[in-house]
Amino acid sequence: MYWLATRNVVISIPRWRSLALLLRSPLNKHASYNPSPLILGGQFGRIHCFKDQKTLRGNTRKYKAADKSLDDKDHSHIVWWKERLELCRKPSTLNLVKRLVYSNLLGVDANLKNGSLKVGTLNAEILQFKSKFPREVLLCRVGDFYEALGIDACILVEYAGLNPFGGLRSDSIPRAGCPVVNLRQTLDDLTRNGFSVCIVEEVHGPTQARSRKGRFISGHAHPGSPYVFGLVGVDHELDFPEPMPVVGISRSARGYCITFVLETMKTYSSEDGLTEEALVTKLRTCRYHHLFLHSSLRDNASGTSRWGEFGAGGLLWGECTARQFEWFGGGPVTELLYKVKELYGLDNEVTFRNVTVPSENRPRSLSLGTATQIGAIPTEGIPCLLKVLLPPHCTGLPALYIRDLLLNPPSHEIASAIQATCKLMSSIKCSIPEFTCVSSAKLVKLLELREANHIEFCRIKNVVDEILHMHRSINLREILKLLMDPAWVATGLKIDFETLVNECEWLSDRIGQMIFLDGESDQKISSYANIPGEFFEDMESSWKGRVKKIHIEEEVAEVERAAEALSSVITEDFLPIVSRIKATSAPLGGPKGEILYAREHEAVWFKGKRFAPAVWAGTPGEEQIKQLKPALDSKGRKVGEEWFTTVKVEDSLTRYHDAGAKAKARVLELLRGLSTELQTKINVLVFASMLLVIAKALFAHVSEGRRRKWVFPTLTGFSSSKSGESCDETKGMKIIGLTPYWFDVSEGSAVLNTVDMQSLFLLTGPNGGGKSSLLRSICAAALLGICGFMVPAESAFIPQFDSIMLHMKSYDSPADGKSSFQRCDLLLMEPLQGVSCL
Repeated sequence: MYWLATRNVVISIPRWRSLALLLRSPLNKHASYNPSPLILGGQFGRIHCFKDQKTLRGNTRKYKAADKSLDDKDHSHIVWWKERLELCRKPSTLNLVKRLVYSNLLGVDANLKNGSLKVGTLNAEILQFKSKFPREVLLCRVGDFYEALGIDACILVEYAGLNPFGGLRSDSIPRAGCPVVNLRQTLDDLTRNGFSVCIVEEVHGPTQARSRKGRFISGHAHPGSPYVFGLVGVDHELDFPEPMPVVGISRSARGYCITFVLETMKTYSSEDGLTEEALVTKLRTCRYHHLFLHSSLRDNASGTSRWGEFGAGGLLWGECTARQFEWFGGGPVTELLYKVKELYGLDNEVTFRNVTVPSENRPRSLSLGTATQIGAIPTEGIPCLLKVLLPPHCTGLPALYIRDLLLNPPSHEIASAIQATCKLMSSIKCSIPEFTCVSSAKLVKLLELREANHIEFCRIKNVVDEILHMHRSINLREILKLLMDPAWVATGLKIDFETLVNECEWLSDRIGQMIFLDGESDQKISSYANIPGEFFEDMESSWKGRVKKIHIEEEVAEVERAAEALSSVITEDFLPIVSRIKATSAPLGGPKGEILYAREHEAVWFKGKRFAPAVWAGTPGEEQIKQLKPALDSKGRKVGEEWFTTVKVEDSLTRYHDAGAKAKARVLELLRGLSTELQTKINVLVFASMLLVIAKALFAHVSEGRRRKWVFPTLTGFSSSKSGESCDETKGMKIIGLTPYWFDVSEGSAVLNTVDMQSLFLLTGPNGGGKSSLLRSICAAALLGICGFMVPAESAFIPQFDSIMLHMKSYDSPADGKSSFQRCDLLLMEPLQGVSCL
């Protein structure tokens, strides 16, 4: 193997750019709720620095003295919440905090108005739910609102921008909430600030007089894991954030180890043998929900348990002290999985799948300095490498895949497969699929909770159909086969090629048998001349056009009969009145009346005024006027002075609504049943969706590379001689016509360089002479080559390096055409037999 390193020999102490330039904002050492947009670490769970444990223990003793009825767990939860409340700054929130007492998990003072916690009250019921998930904000459905009490109400006011119920009156407990229609926005505000939320719904249906409605926990919302209850019935595409993992860091004889646990996917993966810089790079480039540090980090080479004091682990220590974390012991993986189950309220029987990919023959992950200096991590003044690898329109999941591949170069075998795939893609002449990109986490969560709607099923069908399209195309089949190994590395799932094709065929057929697809037209919305079209559109669009009519023929027929009956009744009861009014010729102020749709009440009523005759003479329409009665809302209250209905119209509306509700319930039942069926094929769906993400990313890279006139390098490895010593297949790295990656050769603005590296090079020159640009160009070309990508050159021979490192002045800014002071730069490459030592 080889080791490539470029270093500025003038600088003895590296100066890193400010943390704000490295995808994260600087956090206060003790702050909990000022996370950057990309790093939300340690905002939930038992999270604190170990040096604060003495303070926490003191707080716990104080609260024990206040109320001896609380157990130790409740005390720790209350202390945890009190720490978050101390960070609140809004005056309205501070006013609410003064009314809290820390004798129960809600912080409710039973002596204040609406503060009773007696058995049978709503407060007591909410407290029971809170005890199950004590470190989640609890939102309870009460009629048309979601309400929160005590501590949770303070959090809503502070972070969700809500006003407290009852204003700032000081005689009642803190209460806050949001309307049902604003739930999603409230959840986004809370999870964006690192909170997890538990949502309690009401049981719908008739209840006995004076009996409390039944309630149940309908789901949770965590950062990166949205609330999906009720989404099966919506009529739009579901937008999901990518899930945030729980991160655990430990140390072994091989180096540092980082473990990622995804609760949504029920998976975990570990990377061992990391350097301290590589580990810090991973922390700064991943969004995580919780951070756990293993006790093995405290034992450093100096023999002391005071981590970071004597230099060993100092960089990591400085990174972690700016975040919130918790120490843990035991087995680094088994104990971390136990922590995850405890945090998310999972049963011990829940299993997590190991998706760790073997790291043999795999280069080291990029160090923080290298990643920033070549723009793999967006850095001010440094041209972004990711932006030149893909067209501007290629964003989202494909861009994330390319970025992760740059930061964590694949094994030599996978890099060769990626390059072979890209070469085939560059010669394709036939049409290619659209490559539908669906988040694997989104698939898993929707199918697991049976909340996938018909639009998501259509997208799933597009995914499997595109796999089948590639399989049936002679030109694309070989590309599909080559993509199997990169998809295996990305998902941790090993699926046979024939199995993938067969399962995709089954999935496509099954979805096609159930879901109403584009182009079908056997489920038209009801339409009658005497009833406003918006009424039927609103009532029937919530279930028609979702599943094929053959599965709901009986329900559709009943709705059609009810709609026809409603039309007949309205014709009999309302139309003669409307005709009478139209036949009456009168100046301004005469009779008015028409048949209208009352959207808020989901009804079709007659709206009019001054239409009753002054003298009843038995003329047409008088009998229908006598049958009218004031229209009432769902609570039996009079809607207004101008709205009228009849007994027959109300009976027909009830029949129509009942038929529609029955049809909708049947449609949702069929959709949930299909989710249950597809759960058995979830691994295939995850694999297929990831394969298409990779395919789209590589096709986009090849398209942009050809536009920029980049080339595929020749990847060279090493072989062993008979004596056991390594023997190079080539004599080094040779790149002809190398250009800086941020220049566009197609525009003719680049300066070409030829690099023939055999061993050590000393690069000198005046300030602004291009030394840094050449070093960045070489480093980027080497990295792109070992990842299997195209490189900015006319031709290239690149060895399969074991690691790549670039180090130069932090205030050098090639994007602005600026260079640091005149200096001597060093570029080093030497072959290694084993793992390189940086």
